[in-house]
Amino acid sequence: MTPRSIRLMGGAVLAVAASACTVGPNFTPPAAPVVTRYTAPGEKTALDSGPATPRQSVVLGKKVTGEWWTLFRSPELDRVVKQAITGNLTFESAKARLAAAQESVLAASGALYPQVNFGASVTREKVNAASFGLKPDSVSLPPNFNLFQLGPTVSYTPDIFGGTHRQIEQQVALADFQRDQLDAAYLTLTGNAVTQAIQVAAVRAQQKAIADIVTIDRQNLELVREQHDAGTVPDSDVITAQSQLATDVTMQPGVDQQLSVARHALAVLLGRAPGDWSPPDFDLGGLTLPGQLPVSLPSELVHQRPDIQAAEAQLHAASAQIGIATARLYPSITLSASVGAAALDPGHLFDPSGLIWSIASGLTQPIFDGGTRQAERRAALASFKASAADYQQTVLDAFGQVADVLQALTHDAELLAEQKHALDLALESVRLQRIDYARGGIGILNLLDAQRQYQQALQGEIRAEAQRYLDTTQLLVAMGGGWWDASELRLQATNPTGERMRQFSQQ
Repeated sequence: MTPRSIRLMGGAVLAVAASACTVGPNFTPPAAPVVTRYTAPGEKTALDSGPATPRQSVVLGKKVTGEWWTLFRSPELDRVVKQAITGNLTFESAKARLAAAQESVLAASGALYPQVNFGASVTREKVNAASFGLKPDSVSLPPNFNLFQLGPTVSYTPDIFGGTHRQIEQQVALADFQRDQLDAAYLTLTGNAVTQAIQVAAVRAQQKAIADIVTIDRQNLELVREQHDAGTVPDSDVITAQSQLATDVTMQPGVDQQLSVARHALAVLLGRAPGDWSPPDFDLGGLTLPGQLPVSLPSELVHQRPDIQAAEAQLHAASAQIGIATARLYPSITLSASVGAAALDPGHLFDPSGLIWSIASGLTQPIFDGGTRQAERRAALASFKASAADYQQTVLDAFGQVADVLQALTHDAELLAEQKHALDLALESVRLQRIDYARGGIGILNLLDAQRQYQQALQGEIRAEAQRYLDTTQLLVAMGGGWWDASELRLQATNPTGERMRQFSQQ
């Protein structure tokens, strides 16, 4: 290839590149919502349950941290959650999918540059001189010969209407979607790990409560037997007390099964087989209920929640698809060049007389395709409209979830206070009824009825306390404290394509 031809080709590339434009809409992120609160104006959001229980308050406008579970101040819980982040296979899969999406960005960006290849070939040929306008007798050509060729080829398709840039933009948006999916997997994993730990603690509290109830049953049975031996109560009272003890003992296997399920689920979350790992014996008393709950403003929540960010990334990808479909309606130009050597035998391949070169350009203009390209563009527009509706619905669902959890925490505080009060009264009632029964003032049914009220109040108090922890967990997860922000530098260190991907997204 001569220097002049190289200059001509370079000039053509620059001229085409200078006149390039990017068709399709430029994506603009949706505007932040104008709402300033989550709950309705008439709904209470006071979380104080009284002096007998820990107090909670909402700190509006504060962002939850990525390691949100540390607010429970449990070293055992911290260790378990970190082990889950390290060992969970679903989370590992999400990280691998993000890495694959980042590499797809780099693969798509390669279309912006000339493609250079090196080829070598050997062909068996027969040439007809008449095909070149020559008389057969005027040239001396062998009837059959071998042709050896080698050399580089260069091809370049200028992105005149921005179709390639839109494809890169789409891949960046899809990589952002996978990043948000990673954040969602992180929140789901950490939320489930904390939830199962609380379940373990709650079930163990129920086991203790059942043991307490059975102890009272045995004390009552001993009291009834003493009265029976004294001749003050009939045999039926003894049978009734024994029946109550037997009934309460049957609660133990079901609660034990709940504990096994929670422990097994926690092991699986850590990527371990239940037979290879056992969780710590969590206790509700070893957890500290967060006193201040960080709650982001609605306008900030849309930038923190991974499900909302994932919906925005899908909207961005749908916008880029409109540009891709639009660019397909316009002409495309391909420039190519090759230089190499050809000879009838390998020994003359590097002979200067065997030098061959070519330079070419091609233009493709869609004329008629049965309406395919126009239909693809209309489909892209419809998909963008659907993605926009999906985004708005995701935002509404998120606001609804936060409102539900805030109200749940308010009601949890009220319920816990009432359950504690009911438990105190029920315990006192059992004490008084036992005294009256020993004096012969009441029958066995009154004593057992008081005991059943105590049993219900004790289990209700445990459920109310555990539910307060669970709803606190839901609120912290709903605020969207993701893994990406807390671990971005670590991710870049282990996967350097992350920074390169962001550079392409800014072009």
